[in-house]
Amino acid sequence: MEEELNEQITPANPIQEPREHKSPFFVFNFNTLLGLILLIGLIILYVLHFAAPSGDQQGPPLKVSIPSGKNLSVVFVNIDSLNANYEYIKVLRRDLESTGKRLQTEVLREQATLEKEANDFQQKINSNAISEEKAKQVYEQLMQKQQVLMQKKEKYTQQVAEQEMDMNLKLVDSVTTFLKRFNRQYQFDYIMGYKTGGEILVSNDTLDITASVLDALNKEYQQRKK
Repeated sequence: MEEELNEQITPANPIQEPREHKSPFFVFNFNTLLGLILLIGLIILYVLHFAAPSGDQQGPPLKVSIPSGKNLSVVFVNIDSLNANYEYIKVLRRDLESTGKRLQTEVLREQATLEKEANDFQQKINSNAISEEKAKQVYEQLMQKQQVLMQKKEKYTQQVAEQEMDMNLKLVDSVTTFLKRFNRQYQFDYIMGYKTGGEILVSNDTLDITASVLDALNKEYQQRKK
């Protein structure tokens, strides 16, 4: 942007409209959030090597006895549903979005002020209302302000990225810690994560324990808030 601003305040070139889009610092996307939680790899494929007991699979795994013998007990949690309905995720997401919007607004406000100063400077040059020595001083000041603004953008972008990473770690820790306690009772061999476009292409709905997990997670979160 320094070359762009340089062009804006050169007497022979009229000031151009800002080319920079006023886009947010980051693209907030939870489609892959918590992918690390339950990625035990494609070990689930080994389930195909074991024959299921004769008869239909029982209902929701939380309401039936755990398979014994050589059979693997495998259930899954729908990550998309978890992202949409886990209250803790909603809170952290709002905090992150609020921080991003606040920092973005500050930068855009300062950018608009700098653009106005550059426009005013250009008009003074065009009307010969400023001396060459004064024009040089103003030009240097504008360049310094532009540099400070660019540094602030980089700093805020990094700040938001670090907050997002911290949020992801908190969510992973929250869910995995809960599932470890949860599985002490049910002793599933694998609790997998299912999401749209993920590694598991087809799932059996009778193995879906998302509703029970979400209910327990939200109850625990409400207890922590008290």
